[in-house]
Amino acid sequence: MDSAELAERLAGAYRRHAGSSVRIGDLQRLSAGASAETWRFERVAGAGDEPAREPMIVQIFTGEKQFTAALDKRTQGLVQRAAHDAGIPTPRVDLVFDAEDGLGEGFVSAFVAGETLGQRITRAPELAAARELLTGQCARVLAEIHGMDTATLPPLPAEPPAEMLDRLRRAHDSFGVRLPVFELAFAWLQDRLPAVPGRHLVHGDFRNGNFIVGEQGLVAVLDWEAAHLGDPLEDLGWMCLNAWRFGRIERPVGGFGARDDLIGAYEAATDTPVDTRRVRFWEVFGTLRWGIICQWFGNQFITGEVPVIERAAIGRRVSETEIDLLDLIEGVE
Repeated sequence: MDSAELAERLAGAYRRHAGSSVRIGDLQRLSAGASAETWRFERVAGAGDEPAREPMIVQIFTGEKQFTAALDKRTQGLVQRAAHDAGIPTPRVDLVFDAEDGLGEGFVSAFVAGETLGQRITRAPELAAARELLTGQCARVLAEIHGMDTATLPPLPAEPPAEMLDRLRRAHDSFGVRLPVFELAFAWLQDRLPAVPGRHLVHGDFRNGNFIVGEQGLVAVLDWEAAHLGDPLEDLGWMCLNAWRFGRIERPVGGFGARDDLIGAYEAATDTPVDTRRVRFWEVFGTLRWGIICQWFGNQFITGEVPVIERAAIGRRVSETEIDLLDLIEGVE
């Protein structure tokens, strides 16, 4: 739909859900992600010369097929709303659309200023002080996420590690090419499937590039579409992937911190010892998962399903994940 129609339907959604009459101003389409069309706008309320204005973000599902079992946008909005209500630093959710809104799956959240580009977070001079704080802040926010009351959440996926690995296996096999390093990683993971003590909220994609950073460090957590119930240590392993270090490979935590500092801060926040073998399992699992996602992107380009050069560029990164997997597995009993 065009911007005029979108503005009209957004105003109608505010009347329907919030019982308030607002005007939609300065509607601008931002760069779209793989699964959502994202727009920024101003919510204008009140009359007179100085009405109240607040910048907002709307995300609408595009209908594009996803590699993983990502949440629908409605459920994602409900999870983000619950997290915000629980005190997690994540943008406030104003609206979660339903069928009557005529906008498809999506939600509206508050705009939060700050840096989101991973490479700038690891390098920008003005964020040097923030980088010193980020590891501890991330650990504490993860502890808060994992400690949330799951009764406040909508129904979420809750697969045990064995089923998660089986699903990854099926995805890899569907491309018709078996890579020796991936086969080694599958065998390594199969031999080390962890027992998970209870099910907690797992963000599922907590990493550099999926949060907002300011001069004082972590401002807000974004992108809850991979949220599920499972092992909280999955988030710690995922955050340490080489792919999220943006070239600063000597700093495993997002390109700005050390594993020991992350684990120490998480233990302090949860008052619970961390099983580092489980963290390593999830880092290997996450690296394999990212490698197969890269394989999927490359396959989309080759088959013509999504014939854009960015898919081919990400597909070429399969070889990077093979090196990362060998580095992670080498010498581990």
